[in-house]
Amino acid sequence: MAVLVEIHFPMTADDEWIDDVGDYMIDLEEELGIEEHDDGEEYGDAYIFFIAGASLKTLLAAASRVATRDGVPAGAFAMVTDTQAPQFGMGRRVELPVR
Repeated sequence: MAVLVEIHFPMTADDEWIDDVGDYMIDLEEELGIEEHDDGEEYGDAYIFFIAGASLKTLLAAASRVATRDGVPAGAFAMVTDTQAPQFGMGRRVELPVR
């Protein structure tokens, strides 16, 4: 069992930001040593990215950088959970960006 951070974004009519964030995640993997745990996906009225493979501090720093990226919708938050959680959204909610 490892720490997993879900990055939840509100869905918008314009979804071009999703591909941009996906590309940015590749840069963060190389820079911070995180890993995308699973492909991002739409879930209800949110789009969720999943990151793991690093300390909680590093994962939340990465989530904060993604949430403040130009072009992404406002209102993102993180859910701190683990890789064995039975469903999305379980765990502790953390407002982004983390200060």
